[in-house]
Amino acid sequence: MPENATEVTAAGIARLAGVGRAAVSNWRRRYADFPQPVGGTGTSPSFALAEVEQWLRDQGKLAEVPLRERVWQAVAGHPAGAGRALIHVGCALLLVRDRPTAWLELAAAPDERMAALLPPAMEHVLTARLGPATDGVHRAGAPEPTGVHTAGAQEPGDDHAAGSPDSARVHTASAPQPARVHTPTAQDLLPSVPLLRAAAELAAGIGAGQAFEFLLGRQLDANPRQYTLTPPQLAELMVDLAEPPKDADRAAREQPVRSVLDPAAGTGALLRAVGGPAALYAQEADPALAALTALRLALAAEGPGRAAPGPTVRTGDTLRADAFPELAADTVLCHPPFNERNWGHDELAYDPRWEYGLPARTESELAWVQHVLARLRDGGTAVLLMPPAAASRRSGRRIRAGLLRRGALRAVIALPAGAAPPYGIPLHLWILCKPEPGVRPAADLLLADTSDLSGPAPDASAGPGRPPGGKAAGGKTPGGGRERFDWPAVRSAVLDAWRDRADVEGVSRVVPVIELLDDDVDLAPARHLPRPASGGGASGLGEVRERLTETLRLTTGLVPPAASPAEPAHRPLTTVGELARAGALFLHSGTAVPGSTAAPVLTEHDVLTGAAPTALPPAGQEAPGGAAADDPVLLEPGDVVVPVLGGGTAARVVDVATAGAALGRNLQLLRPDPAAVDPWFLAGFLRGTANHRQASSYASTAARLDARRLQLPRMPLAEQQRYGERFRELAAFEDALRTAGRLGGQLVQGMYDGLTDGTVTPG
Repeated sequence: MPENATEVTAAGIARLAGVGRAAVSNWRRRYADFPQPVGGTGTSPSFALAEVEQWLRDQGKLAEVPLRERVWQAVAGHPAGAGRALIHVGCALLLVRDRPTAWLELAAAPDERMAALLPPAMEHVLTARLGPATDGVHRAGAPEPTGVHTAGAQEPGDDHAAGSPDSARVHTASAPQPARVHTPTAQDLLPSVPLLRAAAELAAGIGAGQAFEFLLGRQLDANPRQYTLTPPQLAELMVDLAEPPKDADRAAREQPVRSVLDPAAGTGALLRAVGGPAALYAQEADPALAALTALRLALAAEGPGRAAPGPTVRTGDTLRADAFPELAADTVLCHPPFNERNWGHDELAYDPRWEYGLPARTESELAWVQHVLARLRDGGTAVLLMPPAAASRRSGRRIRAGLLRRGALRAVIALPAGAAPPYGIPLHLWILCKPEPGVRPAADLLLADTSDLSGPAPDASAGPGRPPGGKAAGGKTPGGGRERFDWPAVRSAVLDAWRDRADVEGVSRVVPVIELLDDDVDLAPARHLPRPASGGGASGLGEVRERLTETLRLTTGLVPPAASPAEPAHRPLTTVGELARAGALFLHSGTAVPGSTAAPVLTEHDVLTGAAPTALPPAGQEAPGGAAADDPVLLEPGDVVVPVLGGGTAARVVDVATAGAALGRNLQLLRPDPAAVDPWFLAGFLRGTANHRQASSYASTAARLDARRLQLPRMPLAEQQRYGERFRELAAFEDALRTAGRLGGQLVQGMYDGLTDGTVTPG
């Protein structure tokens, strides 16, 4: 194998071939000619990418590796580490976008010559984007030249260094430093030249900014424990809450440039979501992460003729070593680290930022709140993502009272669980406004609670044969947690509550400050907002009962006839893998996540619960990631979708209403040739318990299904259709039972609520 050849793990091989990891493990056992490991460990070996590609082609399991997959594998297998590779790629993509002619001239040279010529060219665009160099260090967040590293700084190429804002915050009283985006040397760049050529080719198709977004997104997905991320939908919502009204009489280029600060920038997701001309300021404790953020924001900006200045990214501990002590920003966006005890309580006891009181050692979030207010101009707006405990802990009640009395805190909005990590906790948004001298403080606080929007909105027309899209009994979403709610509905409810500042039953309430200034100063929205009664209250229970009665009547007509006992049939069998090799069906693995594509996404949760595809991007906005996300597999009528995790038996036949949705992660799609395989016959036999057990791997804590091992009886098409019709009837009966269960749960809970609050009488 050539030195420094790109390597790929078993997970990467599975992604290339569109199969699960269990299939790759099976190939290693079954095929003696499968490539041997060239690196990694015994439990996580790595293989030469070129050898793997050739083997997959020889076996007919791979036609061609997509360009962006090839680029990502080169990044992941870079000898200096994926983090350093992304730095090289980001610098090259800036050159590709800002000086395309110069890039073409450089790319025409041999690899060694190109590596020698690249550093000065990269230096030019980095200086233009991120500021000039002074005393060997680029100020204003620009890169440091010649690859010289500060003692003690973590290397961008070290994946363990690129930690989350929570885990990587280094407490030091030293002065903040500009973001360390190193201008790579020719020696550093030489092994990266083939990667840079491929990245430029990718950028030619989807754009330099989107190419970097794709690669950075893959890096974040591959190392989920190292980063605390702000989901793109949440970032867009926070930006919209803080954004001033647009001047409709001005063109976009004529809008005034406003200053936006993120003092805990992380991966730069919040500033990345800012639209329009803006001067962006960011501070991040981790030097490696700060460098990636600087490149990300520079590539996200417009071309060389942009109206706004380039981003200013600094490295350092924000609370101990503020990089922008004189800044008075128009807007501050912040997703601070939660529950941080060592935030500087002792050494910062007399800091002038604590206008509302010294935060307790356990109240690091309130220290961030006061830091944010100190960096706002008078009348400026800030939006912070906060843990729910910050609204009610007794140790913070004095500071909360001060924020209310001064009119600095304008709204507390509870989000559904799953909006951001940690996904099991319903986080809050705090909206702050810096008091203006001579202006009377606001006398009220907006409290809003969107936790009841934690699932897709109930479909009033759902009934037998049509999957419901609502919640389970009791108002809880089946499965709960990450990506289990309707983002457009949450977004609309939050923005309407903030802009209208009106009382909406069960959603928002404008509470007088005097009512909140008690012994606890508890600002949790759930405490001050009565939840709406299930089923729409006493007045809506009659309609729910009528719908339930009608659904039960229809369900009775769908009850399967009595089963006719028979001896176990001994039929000749085939497998899904054999059918795929014969061309009778095609297999695809899902890669889409909610919000990654403009189409709705059919998730594992949707398949298991019979719900409609969920998680459309906010109306009128492009999906995060745009063209840089994985090309989603779009569903067609007659496709059969099965989950690959969990060990349960489930299969869904795609109908006309579901067609066009993207196939989500942890799902396998089987697309049968209707002239050879009936889809309902296929789905029905895939749901057999014994069939699932023999096709599943139980090597880990969760069973994983290998769809290629699922078995089907060999039957003529006419006989398949006879079985398929019976399976279709069973699916309609199952949908009717789901609808009846949902309506029954609403009726029961509504009756409990009505009887206990007095809106329904017992007699």
